[in-house]
Amino acid sequence: MKIQRDFYLRSALVVAPEVLGKIFVHRTGAVTLAGRITEVEAYLGENDPASHAYRGRTDRNAVMFDEGGRLYVYFTYGMHYCANIVTGPAHRAEAVLIRAVEPLQGMETMIVNRSLGGKNARTHIADGPAKFCQAFGIGRGENGIDLCGEMIFLEDAPSVEPDAIVRTPRIGISNGKEVPWRFVIEN
Repeated sequence: MKIQRDFYLRSALVVAPEVLGKIFVHRTGAVTLAGRITEVEAYLGENDPASHAYRGRTDRNAVMFDEGGRLYVYFTYGMHYCANIVTGPAHRAEAVLIRAVEPLQGMETMIVNRSLGGKNARTHIADGPAKFCQAFGIGRGENGIDLCGEMIFLEDAPSVEPDAIVRTPRIGISNGKEVPWRFVIEN
């Protein structure tokens, strides 16, 4: 069953651990790509120096200021896309970065999307935020997509037990890295 809007209308710190284990689905043409979310990070808007919304609304981060349940996609380092789930009420600008996904459906398409080959083609397909976006065909065109629609959405799945979730400081950032807002399914 598709996750409904109410799930997204809460704080990123509440949604982040609860989104672990949920199924990310991208229907593109005749292909459906799906994977279990295994690692995320929470970003708390204008009060978080690591958030894209820290300095207020811009053309780049405008989607973050929408009501929760949208996909915020941004381009980074001049070469990669990363995707976030917008959370909370409109104007709060909180989001959950999808850092890793375990592929479940459409793996052959994911391998082609990542331009993978050889003996390692079936490992490390979506175990990083940029790898996830490449594997799932997510780019600028998906920025702002309503996650309650039919093209990209989250399917409900059994909750991950709290003792199976590891909470650590966020990684890959320079500001706000001391807070333990990274959530990973253990093992």
